[in-house]
Amino acid sequence: MRLAHKPKSKLPPHYKNSDIKHMKILVASHLEQSAIRQLLQRHDVICTFDQPTADLPSLVRDREVLVFRSGVEITQALLDCATDLKLLVRAGCGLDNLDCEYVRKRGIVLRRIPEPAAQAVAEMALALMFALARNIRQADAMLRRGQWAKDTLEGHLLAGKVLGIVGAGNIGSRLGVLASSVGMEPMGCITDSTPAVVQTLRDKGITVAAFRTVLSAADFVSVHVPLNDSTRNLINGRALSLMKKGSYLINLARGGVVDETALYAALATGRLCGAALDVHQHEGQGQISPLAQLPNVVLTPHIGASTVETQQQIGARVVEIVEAFVQQSEQQSVHQTMTAARCEPDIRVTAGALSNEMVRI
Repeated sequence: MRLAHKPKSKLPPHYKNSDIKHMKILVASHLEQSAIRQLLQRHDVICTFDQPTADLPSLVRDREVLVFRSGVEITQALLDCATDLKLLVRAGCGLDNLDCEYVRKRGIVLRRIPEPAAQAVAEMALALMFALARNIRQADAMLRRGQWAKDTLEGHLLAGKVLGIVGAGNIGSRLGVLASSVGMEPMGCITDSTPAVVQTLRDKGITVAAFRTVLSAADFVSVHVPLNDSTRNLINGRALSLMKKGSYLINLARGGVVDETALYAALATGRLCGAALDVHQHEGQGQISPLAQLPNVVLTPHIGASTVETQQQIGARVVEIVEAFVQQSEQQSVHQTMTAARCEPDIRVTAGALSNEMVRI
């Protein structure tokens, strides 16, 4: 087993074990350390997270399992290098960085872990709404400069405000419940608006409405949709023009869902009162969003799921998925062996064997 980076714990930077391991695993994105230790006990593991220059095409060549998050592009070219790949584990839910069609074509098993991050992202969306409504960013910056701006930082209550949820799915519906607890009125739009789904959301206190209605009625709009061809630039200039004057936009979905140029214009002209983004069109070290120039914007570096508890849960699920896959593979191998044995025709020696003839019966 190899670790291609120095972990934060006392795991050695390069660890070898001569024991026979079940699977060859490449962990290409951050994974909680206790999960890595568990994987190391039974498997051949290479870790490359925190190494932007890691040569993934070379390292993935003999790997059977690849664990990844949103920061790693899983392209067809990379998958072509991984000729032994059997299992992809997405430590999260979004699949916009994965060539899903090619994965299906290759017959590679894909497992996602959407549940643990949902609560963390929903809580952060609510936190960002509080930050916007109460001018937390501005208040902090001014006080650090010695400005006691108590009389100029009047904010707004969340109670009584309408929350528009674009994508009232796993995360969005959780946010709706949290928002209801502080007196907000949540309404959301969904793609799959079956009677059963609509009733489930109503039972959670979320009114279901059309996309345009949600935008025009909401004081705060929070975006929670996956990034795909139908949602790219979903929140564009036209969508922003439908929003209430003086309303707020929160994006914890994907950067490509919001047209950041159009958002900048809406904020600069005062049509929107503020925005908070945890995801961005361009992400990574050294990237500075043009929105950083505006005082009424809160920016965070894609940390919606970054809680201790969430990462522990995701790490545990990664281990469970790998071990279940190993067990299933072993069972299939045994089944195939037994089936092959049953299908092998009996070979019996008959009287014809006296003339060197074998007769299969």
